[in-house]
Amino acid sequence: MKTYLIEREIPNAGKLTAEELKAASQRSCAVLKEIGPRIEWVQSYVQGNKLTCVYKAENEELIREHARKAGFPANTISEVVTIINPATAN
Repeated sequence: MKTYLIEREIPNAGKLTAEELKAASQRSCAVLKEIGPRIEWVQSYVQGNKLTCVYKAENEELIREHARKAGFPANTISEVVTIINPATAN
């Protein structure tokens, strides 16, 4: 599977309560279960006015399908080409 970064523009995302984030997570997981094993949510970063999510999926269309069914925006979808970190410098 490929790795994707998804930017979801959500006004005041950083002010969502723990309960609101839990409900969104539950909705996302329910849709992922419905779609099947070809897509996986790795983690998300909550920021001021957006969420940046890391997903693994067979293709970009599965990301779009998940967004439609879960009712989340998917304003930008970018495939990760490679990953670097401090160990890359060695």
